[in-house]
Amino acid sequence: MLATTDAPLILTLQLNVEAFAFFNQLRQQHFPPERNYLDAHLTLFHHLPGPDLPRIVEQLSALSATLPPMPLQVTGVRFLGQGVAFALESPAVEALHRRLQQLWQSSLTPQDQQRRRPHVTIQNKVHPEKARRLFEQLQSDFTPFTAMGTGLRLWAYQGGPWALLQAFDFEPEQNG
Repeated sequence: MLATTDAPLILTLQLNVEAFAFFNQLRQQHFPPERNYLDAHLTLFHHLPGPDLPRIVEQLSALSATLPPMPLQVTGVRFLGQGVAFALESPAVEALHRRLQQLWQSSLTPQDQQRRRPHVTIQNKVHPEKARRLFEQLQSDFTPFTAMGTGLRLWAYQGGPWALLQAFDFEPEQNG
C-alpha cells in the first residue's frame, strides 16, 4: 500500500495508444518547451488530498477492475485564449466522473466539484495570436474521431512536473 503524501493528487484518464500518440505529438510540437513538463493528458480531478492516498488507491483499484474501456468522441478544436485543446465527449466518462465526485464530495476543491468539460490541451501560455493561428490551422482540417479511455492514472503534483503513483487499467470486456 502506498503511504500518504502531502502533495496534491491528480487523476487522469489514460487514452489508447493511438490517441495518446496523436495528442502528445501535437503537444510536443506546440507547447512552450520551457513549460512542457507533461505528456498529453485528460485530467479528471486536479487536486485530491494527498493524505487520502491509501483510501483513494483502494477505491480506484476496486472501481477500475469493474470498468470496460470507455469510448470518447473527439468532437472539435477549442480555442483557450492563450492555447488550444481538443474537446472530447463521453457519457461513460461523465458518469465515472460524477460517481467519483459523489465518493469524494467532502474533500473536493470547488474546481473539482464542477462538471468536467473533457479536453486534451496541446498548447497553453502562448501569445493569443499564436494560439489563434494554431486553432485556425487545426480546425480547418479537423475531422471528428473516436478515442478510448483505457484506465486511470494517479499522480502527485510536484510544483510543475507530476510523479506517477499508480496506474489502474480498465478490464477489457470478455466475449462469450
